Amino acid sequence: MKISLFYEFALPRPWSDDDEFEMFSDGLTEVEAADKAGFSTVWLTEHHFLEEYCHSTAPEMFLAAASQRTKNIRLGFGVMHLPPGINHPARVAERVATLDHLSGGRVEFGTGESSSVGELGGFNIDPADKRGQWEEALDVTLRCMTETPFTGFKGQHIEMPPRNVIPKPRQTPHPPLWVACTRPSSVQMAAQKGIGALSFAYTGPGPLGERVRGYYQEFEEKAAPTVPQINPNILAIGGDLSMMVARTDDEAVKRLGVGGGFFSFGIMHYYMTGMHTPGRTGVWERYLDAVKEDETLAYGPGRGAIGSPDTVREFLRGYEESGVDEIILLLNPRSHEGTMESIEIMGKEILPEFIERDEKAVAAKAERLEPVIEKVEQRRRPLAAPDFDEEYSFGGLPTGRGGKFTASEIPEAMAEINEGRVQAAQRLKDEQQQG
Repeated sequence: MKISLFYEFALPRPWSDDDEFEMFSDGLTEVEAADKAGFSTVWLTEHHFLEEYCHSTAPEMFLAAASQRTKNIRLGFGVMHLPPGINHPARVAERVATLDHLSGGRVEFGTGESSSVGELGGFNIDPADKRGQWEEALDVTLRCMTETPFTGFKGQHIEMPPRNVIPKPRQTPHPPLWVACTRPSSVQMAAQKGIGALSFAYTGPGPLGERVRGYYQEFEEKAAPTVPQINPNILAIGGDLSMMVARTDDEAVKRLGVGGGFFSFGIMHYYMTGMHTPGRTGVWERYLDAVKEDETLAYGPGRGAIGSPDTVREFLRGYEESGVDEIILLLNPRSHEGTMESIEIMGKEILPEFIERDEKAVAAKAERLEPVIEKVEQRRRPLAAPDFDEEYSFGGLPTGRGGKFTASEIPEAMAEINEGRVQAAQRLKDEQQQG
């Protein structure tokens, strides 16, 4: 089992002018330490308008900075929202591919639909359309990454003419592909598409084991991939997967403070039962009030990877036994010093044995899945793409509002543009002489 880190970049109020600067600066220092410690991947979510709960609104920017301070740790979008009103497929392809080059081919491409009213409503997206938008956007994005040129698309939610989208990713044909899965049915969907499942698991390693077995059974029996490169993997993230490691259990709990349950509380607030007034509602304040009523909320739905090295090692082994391929440990708000020590202890005393076992498990899995993948590939359904019209071209002259020039009018229009440039240059020269 691979062990990775997950950032939401929660930032509880009250805020000072330097808080966001320090949050990102501390995060980069932590990722640099995590790279040296041997963590597999650093995953960043993407959310918008979810103040206090998540300030990770432009993960590609942070990951690009992290790419220049690290050598081995992989850089994961966990996840990038694909509805085109949030991220146009061509822009997704460009940003992911650029980061893949900057990092030397270390990107993990996690995707999602978005689901909170705050986000979908903020971009005027009807929740009923989000699955269809994700499916169209995923296909268009992958085609933009792999076709030279992209030959165009006209669907229900996206319309784009032929263009050659550059750069192409360093990893060919594209970085490993994942999708966020909040329900068992979405895990099945990921398996059927041959995509890695970023599975939210709130019920511990026992039920997770059933989900893992279900994913691989569905993959073997029903996968009919359309994506150019399959990624049969399942990882776990959840509210009980916070990390804080210290010399003793009591010290770890003390360093965590009351922040351990804020991830789960934020989900309830923004996705389920909360009412929010932008720029006014105090989410952290409400959380603290809830903790006063029930102290167990401070630790989330489970204890997590919180405690001494022995305690955390035992906790992680339980998840390893579930058969999950990767586990993501959540870093909680405003605990930089404790996080740095946790990363150091993990690297020296905990990760080495898991890394050694994972290397053997990956080799055994590859051998086990070889005949399965052969069957899956026989069921492949390639992405539908129109043939490229070799006569197609586009000009450089903008016409505005659907207007266009005939061939005979273009020389006259270009002459007017050039005359305007000459006049502008003369005005600048006159102003300089007068000044």
